[in-house]
Parts: sequence; structure tokens; C-alpha cells
Amino acid sequence: MKKLIIIISFLTSAIGLAENEPIGKISGTIIDKELNEPIPFATIIINDPEGNLISGNTSQDDGTFTIDKIPAGKYIFQVQFIGYKTYSQEISISSKNATLDLGVIGLEADIAQLEDVNIIAERSTIEQRIDRKIINVGKDLTTVGATASDIMGNLPTLSVDQDGNLSMRGNDNVRILVDGQPTNIPASQLLKQIPSTSIKSIELITNPSAKYNPEGMSGIINIVLHKNTNLGFNGNLNTGVTVTSEENVRYNGSLDLNYRIGKFNFFGNVGGNMGERGNTGLIENFTNNSREELVFLNDNNSYLYKAGLDFYLNDKNTFSFFTNQNNYTGGVSGDVGIIFPDDNSQNLFQDFNFDNNNLSTTYNFVYKSIFKKEGHTLELEGDYNTINADDDALFEFSGNSAGFTDYRDQSEDDIANTTINLDYVNPLNDKTKLELGAEARLRTSKNSYVSTNENISNAIFDYDNSIYSYYATFGQSFEKWSYQLGARAEHYDVEAILNGNSIFKDDYFTVYPTAFLSYNLTEQRSLQISFGRRVDRPSLNQVNPVRDFSTPRITVAGNPSLDPQFTNSLELNYTHNFSKGNITAGAFYREINDEINQTLLEDPEDPSRLVLTFANGEDNSAYGAEFSGSYKPWKWWSINPSFEIYTQNIRGIIGDEYVEVENTAYNVRLNQSFNATENLTFQLFGLYRSPSQMLQINAREMYFINAGARYSIFNKKGTLSLNVNDIFNTQEFSFIADLPYSQRGTFKPESQSVYFGFSYRFGGGKESALKRKNRDDNEAEGGGIF
Repeated sequence: MKKLIIIISFLTSAIGLAENEPIGKISGTIIDKELNEPIPFATIIINDPEGNLISGNTSQDDGTFTIDKIPAGKYIFQVQFIGYKTYSQEISISSKNATLDLGVIGLEADIAQLEDVNIIAERSTIEQRIDRKIINVGKDLTTVGATASDIMGNLPTLSVDQDGNLSMRGNDNVRILVDGQPTNIPASQLLKQIPSTSIKSIELITNPSAKYNPEGMSGIINIVLHKNTNLGFNGNLNTGVTVTSEENVRYNGSLDLNYRIGKFNFFGNVGGNMGERGNTGLIENFTNNSREELVFLNDNNSYLYKAGLDFYLNDKNTFSFFTNQNNYTGGVSGDVGIIFPDDNSQNLFQDFNFDNNNLSTTYNFVYKSIFKKEGHTLELEGDYNTINADDDALFEFSGNSAGFTDYRDQSEDDIANTTINLDYVNPLNDKTKLELGAEARLRTSKNSYVSTNENISNAIFDYDNSIYSYYATFGQSFEKWSYQLGARAEHYDVEAILNGNSIFKDDYFTVYPTAFLSYNLTEQRSLQISFGRRVDRPSLNQVNPVRDFSTPRITVAGNPSLDPQFTNSLELNYTHNFSKGNITAGAFYREINDEINQTLLEDPEDPSRLVLTFANGEDNSAYGAEFSGSYKPWKWWSINPSFEIYTQNIRGIIGDEYVEVENTAYNVRLNQSFNATENLTFQLFGLYRSPSQMLQINAREMYFINAGARYSIFNKKGTLSLNVNDIFNTQEFSFIADLPYSQRGTFKPESQSVYFGFSYRFGGGKESALKRKNRDDNEAEGGGIF
């Protein structure tokens, strides 16, 4: 409590008096004239009669805009956005007419040049900003799928392996947020639980500023769920069904509802996905001339609920509350067979069945105060997140099962996260902005494990940590230059307790500096360079010594003595807009200290078995480059290529042997969209992933092609979608390895499928409400510069 009081005192003492009202102020809302939908990031320009620029701004997510400090006089007001005709009107500012509300401004479709925000592909597909890519899910045919896991592999910068583990820029140390908040569910499981139709957008933040939590070496992935704030009653219905080549069927759907009246805005979302997903694998062991055959079947039922309200006390003060409830029931069944072709009497078979139930809950409260000066704000946020999970696993053996007895494992997880943060933003003048903040994060976790296996001990494992942090950023913007300097100071302490005995304890203080520099070469070309220090603290799965999963050959267990790994990251990005598209290119370099590696060791109690665990390796480095672009040779054809290449030095211990490898891998994506008619669009997507070398395995190349069609109905309020994924059934993960055994393996997911979806928008409302701020969704600030 004492530290929380210090945090609040720190921020409160930094707040200055607001400035007086400016001379003139205009406001309004930008919408698509035909669809009546808000247009975010439209460019607003105010010129004098001679054409000289006086002021400007961009519209928010809900289409609203405000421009103040306008001197008295007559001006030309313009709104510009790519794909729309420029809107223009005369305005006049005087002492008697200092505040103008221009109301709702509808833009007509056309081709226009974007001045401020760089848009990749169609407006509703990918937005490139100074610090992140924002993918608007549901507008791109290749992102339509049953769950978040289905769509991630199609997105730039991201990769998904055969187990559903996500990596960014070739590294799986990624922090995943939902509506700007962390979750206690493992990433691979979380992505399978969120219906794709409940997702509004996905943000990829590769080098966050000091305002953000520094966890995640590769950066942050923020999944933003739907929330509407239009006046009146309105909503959106989405449904879909996926049929695989193995005749498994999966269903997904969601319903978004919103009601805005007076000072209240109520919103809600319910989504679900259910069905079966198969996976097969084959591992050939050349050391003992055997092969391991694996068959898995996932049966998942996941329901996601979101509800909340905004209360607009007045123009300067807003209270917001929402809750996310994610209820999951499902499991995995399958069998593993170890086959010895030369001696079938040694064959060993294991059947297993996992039943999993978990409930994840989030409660979030925000109070936001807006001062008289534009952009001068104070915000207090509290977030409480829990997960309660029960796992029941049954293992049965047959064949040459000497030494193996049937057994049952049962585990329970109770995890809670509490986060309180205070943010203060003060634009000191037109060119300078100061941001201050403080945050407290408290986490408790308790894992209990009970087994009927006589060779395994029951266990209770507690892992608790707390983090207290303070940050400051200072930035300035000039005619062509802008910069921001920042630092985040954190005190971290952690304790691991196994069966009532403390087995690991640590605390440390660390400073995480950040720096950003941007230069506009011309109105169409810009350069950005950034530096940041980040940390990857071991996850609960990595430190939990209680066995997580076992086959006849492999046991999975964590290492409670793992140290965090720290990363210094440097990035350079270049953006070039031109009349028919744009190009974005970037390069990055990472220096990694005490890198955490996954390693396979011989089981000291049984040399024929392996233990999969985690260990800190030596310092390491990684670097790479990315390229993406958009080109529209004709109005009916859009081409969106991307290319990523990564190089990483990997070092570690396998058994008693020191191993060092240098891995270079690349991905190529090509997305094409064809507008056959005003209502009918076709899309073709292809991906190629090169071979790659890891510490213990060499992964082979992988590639696939998807195709889709979208047709608008009911006066463009409804949409029918058809996707064919992995047309040639080529998507699989295969590898070869020499350590600790000589082996070759292939895992084949159930990737070839057909998806049919339907969506429908209903209700009305043109005037948008105040945009809700999420803790790790700092869109308006553009990543902390301007």
C-alpha cells in the first residue's frame, strides 16, 4: 500500500494548471458517405486564402476531430483520405464565432493522397503507423477464420508453428494483450479460444516506448475486441462454418450490440467457436531404428463475453468499465505409438485423454479527465484478471509396457493479476509533449498437481511476483523532425515455493531507456529510427517444476531457477507513399543477454527418455529486415507483397555438449485482391517460409496458398464470404535433428479447409462517442512521439 501511495503522489505532484481557451476551435466527425461508417485517421487541413498551411490534425478511431488555437480570419477547410474525394468548405473564425461544430462530414469514394497516416493495402486492411502495424480483421479475406490462431499465420511479421505457438520476427518471446491488458492463459491456448469474429483489429508493436510494459523481446501483440459507440441502437452479427479435408466441422459466431443514449453508452459482445481439429505426426529415430507415430484430436468449445459502459459526466470527465469473460471447455485425445520395425515385440503404445476447463475473467475501470488545453489529460486505470483452470489427464499403455503403468494426472491453476496505473499527458506547447506515469502489477499463482503414478510426487507450486514502475517521456516536433526520449524504472521481486518450501527468490531494479527519431524527407517519404531495452521474464510454464505433459519418450517440466533475459533493440524504418501505393522497409538489430532456450536432456533416471525443459544460455544477437508494399495498377486490382528475413546466433547446452548455430530464415507473402464488380471481390494469398536452423533441429521449408471471395448483399449491410485454405494441402512442419538423437519428423495440421461466413450490420447512428483508451493501446499518441 505504501508503494501505491508513492505512485499516486508521484503523478499528482506533476500536474500543472491548464492553459486558457485558444482563440478559435473547430470540431466534427468524418464518415463514409455511402456506408455511414466512421473514417479514422483522415487528414484535416486548414489553409488561408493564399494556400498557406495554418493548422491540421487527423480524425480519431470514431471519426471525430478537434483543432484549436486557430487565429481569427477566413480559411479553407479540407478533409483528405486515400480512396475518397477531397472535401472542402470555407470557414470563418472571429470573437463572436470562435467555436465551430461542423457536424457530420461525409466523404465520397475516390482516389486521394494520404498526408499523415500511411495505409497499406485497402483502408480497412493494414494501417502502418510510426511504431506499429494495425490489421483490421474481417476486412481482409485471408484473415477470416474460426479463431485468432487461424488468422495469425497470414499476417505480416508473425509466424505460427505446429503447436500454435506464436512468434514475431522469428522469435517467440512476444507479449500478447487482449484489449490492452495481459492475460493469464498461455498464448497458444488463448489464440484458439478467441473467435475471429470477436476481433476488431490486431496491433503489432515491435519497439514500444517507455510508456509500455517492457516485457516481450520481440514486442507486443494487442488483440482489440469489438466495441461500438454510435448513437442509438446498433450491432453486427457474424457467423461461420469451417469444414476440413478430414471432414471435421468447426463453427464460430459473434454478436456485437451497442446502445448510446444521453450520457451513457452501453456495449456488449458475445462470441463462440466450437468443433474438432486434427493433427498427426511422425518422428523417425535413426539411433535406435524406431519411429514414433502421433495422432491428436482437439475438441474445443470456447465462449467469449464482453460487456461494458461509458458514462460521460461532462465534456471533460469520463468513467468507463468493461468485463471480458472467457469460458473454455475442451480437451485433446490421441495416441502415441513407438514402433520398432526390426522387433515388433518392443512396440509400445500410449493412449491419452486431456479434459480442460478454464474460466478467465477481466474487470477494467478507467477514469479520464480532460483539461482545457488540447491533449492535456489525466487517466487512472485499474484492471483485475483471474483464471481458474482444471486439467484431468488419463494415460494408458499397451504393447511392451514393462515399466509403464496406467495413471491419471489432475492439476488446478488459480492465477490473479492486479494492475493499477496512472498516466499524465501535458502538451507543454504546440511542439513539445511531456508524459509521466506509474504502475503497480501484482501477480499470484497457485498450481496443485496430483497423480496416481507411484513414480511421481504430488506437488503444490506457488509463484508470486510484484512490479512497481515509473516512466517519463519527453518529445518535440519541428517542421520535418520529431523526437522522443523516455525511460521506465522498475522494481521487481519474485518467489517460487514448492510444497511449502521456498526454492527460488530474487528482486532487482532495472531502468529501460527508449528513444525515437523521425524525419520527413518529403511529404511522401519519411524515416524513423528507434531504440529500446526490453525484458523477458520466465513464464509460469517455464518455471513450474511440476510435470506438464508426458509421452513414453518425453517429459515436459519447467526450471524455477531461470533468470530473465534482457534485450537491447535498434530499429530503422522507411516509408514512401506514391500515387498508386506505398512501400515500407525496415531493419532491426537485437542484443540479447542470458537468452532463455528450450532444451532436450537425457532423463538422468532413464537414459532412454528425454526431459524437455528451459535453461539460460549465453549472450546472443539477432538482426533482420522487412519489406512490405501496396500497389494498385488499376482500380480493380490491388497487390500487397511482403518479405522478411532474420538472422540469429543461437547458443546452448544439449546434454553435455555445447552447441552454437547461426540461423538465417525468410518469409515471403503475396496478397492480391480483385474487384470483379462493385459488390464482388476475389482474393488470393500465398506464403513461403524458408528452411531454418534451430538449436536442436533443422526445420524444412513450408508453403501454402489460400483463396477467397466476398459478396456484399442487403445494400452492403450484409456480406457473404467463402475461403479455401491450403488449396494444395502443402502446409506442414517437418524437421531433421542430430541431438540428442539422430531423427527426422513431420507434423501435419488439419490445414486444408473451406470456410463459409455471413455478417450483417444493423441499426443506425452517425455521431460517435469518446474513444476509449486502453492501457497498451495508445493509438492517439502514435507510439509516444506525436
